[in-house]
Amino acid sequence: MLSFLRKKHTLAADYSGILTDIHAHLIPGIDDGPKVMEESLQLIRELEALGYRRLTATPHVMSDYYPNSRDFILESHQKLVAAVKKAGIGVEIGVAAEYYMDSQFLSVIDNDQVLTLPGNQVLMEMSFVSPPPNLYHFIFRLQTKNYQPVLAHPERYLFMKKNFSEYERLKEYGVRFQLNLLSLTGHYGTPVAEMAWKLLKNKMIDYLGTDVHHLRHVEILKEALGDKRIAQTVAEYGFLNAELG
Repeated sequence: MLSFLRKKHTLAADYSGILTDIHAHLIPGIDDGPKVMEESLQLIRELEALGYRRLTATPHVMSDYYPNSRDFILESHQKLVAAVKKAGIGVEIGVAAEYYMDSQFLSVIDNDQVLTLPGNQVLMEMSFVSPPPNLYHFIFRLQTKNYQPVLAHPERYLFMKKNFSEYERLKEYGVRFQLNLLSLTGHYGTPVAEMAWKLLKNKMIDYLGTDVHHLRHVEILKEALGDKRIAQTVAEYGFLNAELG
């Protein structure tokens, strides 16, 4: 009824309004992302076609599985940048890292070996089963070194689902939240999708990231634009990605 009076929403046709992806696994052979350079280049081509103009390679740094050093990541990133340029791909490739909160991470912080996102921001993650016992110590150490903590995919830490106040506490401590686009599609399961939408509803998300690892993830991102709720959120929420330049 009176449909002509309803608010008309502009839906996102692509992800060009986001401009910068702050979380993606693009460097070959360094973690659980692409294995060879051609896979990396194909991922980057596809993301560029979806409207992204800057991609940030954020390989895992995790002492037990991916003990990547700052120097090794930077060297590997330069090889990727050279390959992208040679292939004639126009998208800009930045570099940071996705740090797992373990004992090695404290050493990285204290020795100023952190690879940051623009604005001196540090992307970090934790176990999907339980938080590290010294979670707030990590946050404190980052802040005392003038870093801005950014928690990767908070919607995936379902141990906090029954205690939503833990999300609120993290925000009170100044932690920014980066949500995975894939979470909105149900890719990680219904409970994760529900938490993703709840965090959005409560205006707790700062950044949107793809967290792509392979081409199947890109296909899901393409399909997501056909979901009006997702396309509307991408267009209207006001994520901070575009401010990163």
